[in-house]
Amino acid sequence: MTTTERNTPAAGGSDGAGPSGSDGVGPLPKEAGQVTEREARQVAEAARESEWGKPSFGKELFLGRFRLDLIDPWPTADPERAARAEEFLGRLGAYVRTEVDGAAIERDAYIPDEVFQGLARLGAFGMKIDEKYGGLGLSNLHYCRALTLAGSVNPSIGALLSAHQSIGVPQPLKMFGTDEQKQRFLPRLAAGEVSAFLLTEPDVGSDPARLGTTAEPTSDGTGYRLNGVKLWATNGSVANLLVVMARVPKAEGRRGGITAFVVEADSPGITVERRNAFLGLRGLENSLTRFSDVLVPAENVIGGEGRGLKIALTTLNTGRLSLPAMCVGAGKWSLNVARGWAADRVQWGRPVGEHEAVASKLAFIAATTYGMETMLDLCCLLADDDTNDIRIEAALVKLYASEMAWQIADELIQIRGGRGYETADSLAARGERPAAVEQILRDLRINRIFEGSTEIMHLLIAREAVDAHLSVAGDIIDPEAELGRKVRAGAKAGAFYARWLPSLAVGRGQNPSGYAEYGALAGHLRHVERSSRKLARSTFLGMSRWQGKLERKQGFLGRIVDIGAELFAMSAVCVRAHAERQTRPEGVELADLFCRQARVRIAALFRALWENTDSVDVSAAKRILAGRYAFLEQGVITPADDHPWVAPWQPGPSTAEDVRRRIPPA
Repeated sequence: MTTTERNTPAAGGSDGAGPSGSDGVGPLPKEAGQVTEREARQVAEAARESEWGKPSFGKELFLGRFRLDLIDPWPTADPERAARAEEFLGRLGAYVRTEVDGAAIERDAYIPDEVFQGLARLGAFGMKIDEKYGGLGLSNLHYCRALTLAGSVNPSIGALLSAHQSIGVPQPLKMFGTDEQKQRFLPRLAAGEVSAFLLTEPDVGSDPARLGTTAEPTSDGTGYRLNGVKLWATNGSVANLLVVMARVPKAEGRRGGITAFVVEADSPGITVERRNAFLGLRGLENSLTRFSDVLVPAENVIGGEGRGLKIALTTLNTGRLSLPAMCVGAGKWSLNVARGWAADRVQWGRPVGEHEAVASKLAFIAATTYGMETMLDLCCLLADDDTNDIRIEAALVKLYASEMAWQIADELIQIRGGRGYETADSLAARGERPAAVEQILRDLRINRIFEGSTEIMHLLIAREAVDAHLSVAGDIIDPEAELGRKVRAGAKAGAFYARWLPSLAVGRGQNPSGYAEYGALAGHLRHVERSSRKLARSTFLGMSRWQGKLERKQGFLGRIVDIGAELFAMSAVCVRAHAERQTRPEGVELADLFCRQARVRIAALFRALWENTDSVDVSAAKRILAGRYAFLEQGVITPADDHPWVAPWQPGPSTAEDVRRRIPPA
């Protein structure tokens, strides 16, 4: 489990950083330098929400309890609020369609000042900010629809708006800020000032326990002095306000720990040393930022000392919904291009879309786009009515949409053939429709890393999925638990499993007439119910087999989570299609198609739980790391080894030019 965010491609959990000084990284505070694996896990565990005050469909699903009543009937948006939001979406759509040149942003790797100003005039920087602070107060549902719309013109626009509002200053202040902080900062942000979130460092990605940026309290107690370097801060090179995570030293009477600060980007001692460039999202304003004795007032602490990681994780519970919004947009765009091309292009006497090899790809794109959109809409509606805990569901849709959207884009390139690999400008130069298919593949790739890589999301969701088990049996498998704790845990676990295990034997999914009210989709819901119980049994078997070592069985845990994601998606599409069966009967066809495809994937995942090469892969990786197979690398020119994999840094004033870009106000 970890805290990761929009500003880090390092969220892949593969940093493998050593102790302070072992890899050239500058001195870290004593609390951060020597961190064991167990200590790193303890930091992450302390930051997660441990209570379940509200019901969770996802949590119940992993426990083998198919609580369809938590999502059916399909939630609905407030009509008056929705009407206001639709009016804004109309204005936003007209603006980005006529005033934003997405192709120019891609060519120039630059969002023009005029676009920042136009979005500000529309109120797009205040979509999630309450109206009393000058914002639009959109629901999660309509906010995500706005991101889908804006991002379809150029994904860098969607990334700009979502990084600013989903994880930047507005969301942490909305959830944890004081009234004074909200009144001081939110009107500025709603009016168009940009914010960014700074957690990742050159040597710190998915493991925040080694955070090296410090916030030393001043002697008079009125503020803190920040020192450190932050990497991959989306919006960092244009932001006016920053959320900065820094470590406050522990002291007598002071809790200390990783703390969140609102920082004025123009503060003396802040230098934007680089604007980073990437494979995709070429318009992204992403920075390497240095802090050298930056004075931050004590009143700019968000939520109190030591609560930074908890704030980040809680913010991401709904903040993660913005990323699948962009994935849904990519799916819709891809479906449009695939459908038009496959109907027009004729090969071997028939449109290519009628050939089975291409038809299966079209069916996958259409069904999966429907599934992604449905999962996202459901999560947004559940978040808006605030009666469910959606931490698992939001994480599942982020994981699922980022993986499936990438597959959609890959299949689209295959359908388009050589034209899929060709740039839009090259297509246009010879008079063909400039469908930027290769760009969408590049732009989508980061979503499998942003806000928690697929690998990290697997672990995060798995931790939540087994929470009920750890709450009753954690001390049994904890090697450091004393005998008395193990005995008490054994008694507690015995009582829990005596009730729980029998409930996994039979269920409504075994009744041939179960869920009959869903008509043609009833069989799919019966499959979900049966598979949910099978998933819970498989999780229990894994815990019994590996006990405390289960946390290292990342392949097993990843497949458990992937099965859960598919089951959640199947449940969502069935409920949506059933709810819309009168107004959109074709939705039932899409739901049936999606479920049939998902069931094939689920069957393969269940088989792979126990039939896989995980253990031999791990053994082989150790030999690979030791260089045993280095002969395979011979015969090619490899990257020069005269630079470290992680660039070193030292605290202190910057020696680089400040490349911060200042956007004139609207």
